[in-house]
Amino acid sequence: MKVYLVGGAVRDELLEYPYQDSDYVVVGATVKEMLAQGFRQIGKDFPVFLHPKTKAEYALARTERKVGAGYKGFQVFASPEVTLEEDLMRRDLTINALAKGDEGLVDPYGGVADLKTKTLRHVSPAFKEDPLRVIRVARFAARYAHLGFSIAEETQALMEEMGTSGELDDLVAERVWQETVRALGEKTPQEFFKVLRKCGALKLIFPELDALYGVPQPVEYHPEIDTGVHTFMVLEQAAKLSKNVVVRFAALTHDLGKALTRPEHWPSHRGHETKGLVALKQLTTRLRVPNEFVDLAAKVMEFHTHCHRAFELKADTLLKLLESLNAFQQPRKLDNFLLACEADSRGRLGLEDEEYPQAQWVKQAYFAACSVQAEEFVSQGLTGKKVGVALHKKRVAEIQKLKPVGV
Repeated sequence: MKVYLVGGAVRDELLEYPYQDSDYVVVGATVKEMLAQGFRQIGKDFPVFLHPKTKAEYALARTERKVGAGYKGFQVFASPEVTLEEDLMRRDLTINALAKGDEGLVDPYGGVADLKTKTLRHVSPAFKEDPLRVIRVARFAARYAHLGFSIAEETQALMEEMGTSGELDDLVAERVWQETVRALGEKTPQEFFKVLRKCGALKLIFPELDALYGVPQPVEYHPEIDTGVHTFMVLEQAAKLSKNVVVRFAALTHDLGKALTRPEHWPSHRGHETKGLVALKQLTTRLRVPNEFVDLAAKVMEFHTHCHRAFELKADTLLKLLESLNAFQQPRKLDNFLLACEADSRGRLGLEDEEYPQAQWVKQAYFAACSVQAEEFVSQGLTGKKVGVALHKKRVAEIQKLKPVGV
């Protein structure tokens, strides 16, 4: 029995890149032997075990063979006869097909050379058997693009072939979202979607985003003109402003409604804030996106132009905006909303470093409104709806007293 550290931990250790999880492959062992040593088996499909003390994952060396359609159409073969090289061959990229054991580094497929040249290259033609690998390559591009990594020409060609052959139709929604949310948390999440678009996968997986390309916007507000270009610029700015993937997703989807504007009305997009809610629901339902993401994305989509015009809003309208965001019950949601709106403002060509004083103004209004609480009116003997009416009226009055700061 031999144990090897494999995959991401080895890769990132060589890159001197931070990592958290360590995965191991065990060669020459059986399930019975692993259980006898105190390992706990998890899952039914794969021979994977948790270490009795560290809880790290240990998998028996295995091979895979595609026997049907989609990600679930794989049959796993694990036995003591499977070699480490055979196990590593089933992995997606050469930089992930690395192992480290007592004898040192094991690199049968040139992963170290590709790390040095900063290349994302597939291990073998078996890459084509799993459509999820296209999305994984895009995620690794998002992870390492800032280090100068790029996709090998032959891998790019294979991904483009998969993007047009219908093989991506078999992708499972949960796995797509799992990779997407991980990509949103990477250093340059916009690269994930750019890679998918280049290989033709974006229009299959995220058609609502792909439809934004070629849709013009008014040049006086959007020097970059193209809505698709703007969208990924916004995501880039969101990644600089916040590590929160919920904020980044809201920034990514805020303008979906512009793809629904009739061409004869271009470059104007009147009402895109509410039109986009239909497209957002389609996307999030299809990928089974968690409610936390959906809720903020819908708020940013519907109210981001209100925020941009915050200095023009009457006190009553500003308070209604805060109420619509549920800011008084969930103040963190307000912070996330403002971050996404700021990213939208900065995600324009030549305006990436512009200040966004609207956020501070909205926060001023929020704190002024918070100075008035319902208890004040309950103590006066008001009940029911009268409390809400009085609360709203006095909060409006407090906001009216404000003078914008930083303008």
